[in-house]
Formats: sequence, C-alpha cells, structure tokens
Amino acid sequence: MAVNRFEDLDCWRVARELSREIYTLTKSGEFSRDYGLKDQIRRAAVSVMTNIAEGFERSSNKDFARFLYISKGSAGEVRSLLYVALDQNYITEDDFQKNRAACLRSSKIIYGLIKHLQKHSGWKTGLKILFIGWFINIFGIQSLLSH
Repeated sequence: MAVNRFEDLDCWRVARELSREIYTLTKSGEFSRDYGLKDQIRRAAVSVMTNIAEGFERSSNKDFARFLYISKGSAGEVRSLLYVALDQNYITEDDFQKNRAACLRSSKIIYGLIKHLQKHSGWKTGLKILFIGWFINIFGIQSLLSH
C-alpha cells in the first residue's frame, strides 16, 4: 500500500495528538506561568511531528531516517520534561502517565519506521511503499493509512 502524505503515517498522527495534549496541559495553572518549561516542552512536542513531516518530504531514505531520529529524540525530550512537570506538581500522575505512554508509543513507531527504511534502501520518498502487515505484526497498530 502506498503512503503519499506524511499525514497518513501513524507516527505523525500519534505525534500530533501528543502535541495537542501538551498544549492543553500547559495552558492553565502553574504550568502556564513557568514560561521556560512551558515553551521548551511545547517546542519539543511540535518537533516530534514536524521532523516526521520534514523528513518525509525529503528525497531519500537516509534523509528521512535522519529526521526520524531527531523526532525520536524530541519524543524523549518531551518525556523527560514531563518528569519535571510532575515533580513541580504542574500535572497529575494520570496526565503524566498518559503523556509518557504517548511519547513511548511515538518513539516505538518511529524506530520501527527507521528500521524499515534502513532495510529498504531503494525506497524513495514521494512514492512510498510500506509493508502494512509487517508494521501490524510488530507494533500492533491498526493501519498506517487514513481513508
């Protein structure tokens, strides 16, 4: 099955949801007044999804994988910053666990895509063929395609 848009990738959709949730968490209370932490966690969350998109639009597996590694690193940064927010009592344990799980899920899916790209060196962006069954078996995700 072909994936022609970054919006079709589960890793991007999970990252988008993470970004949305981080913005919601940082809009109110003490968190909203800690400008340094608020800005850093927001930038890191946005970086997860934007690096997936930017890498997808590049012309090679190598470029795409490089941006995916950056995206994965940003997911780790968000996860680390969630600990800071929890330690400062800016977020509840439930919010922490929910968003930590989203970061880990995002990292896992991104890493699976990186490994897939490395195995399929002839795969070029713009006409991407993903082996959906492989991803479903490895990650238990429903689909990498929307619509």
